[in-house]
Amino acid sequence: MSALAVNESLTFSDLKGLLEITDGNLSVHARKLEDAGYVACTKSFEGRVPKTEYRLTETGRRALECYLDDMEDLIRVMRGE
Repeated sequence: MSALAVNESLTFSDLKGLLEITDGNLSVHARKLEDAGYVACTKSFEGRVPKTEYRLTETGRRALECYLDDMEDLIRVMRGE
């Protein structure tokens, strides 16, 4: 989610390399995020090669921002601020 938050879109291959995970793990996680409405997936072809691109949806961006806010609150509590 954070990788997609700072990029307009990323391909399956880009994400796989960036996250250093297997095709299967990335597929499962991407599907869960897509099912939740956090990520949009576009499939196309470049020549004869399939290309899958992912982008963060507005719902996904809001969910990530809420998560980050919650984590910042937790950090402040743990530091006694």
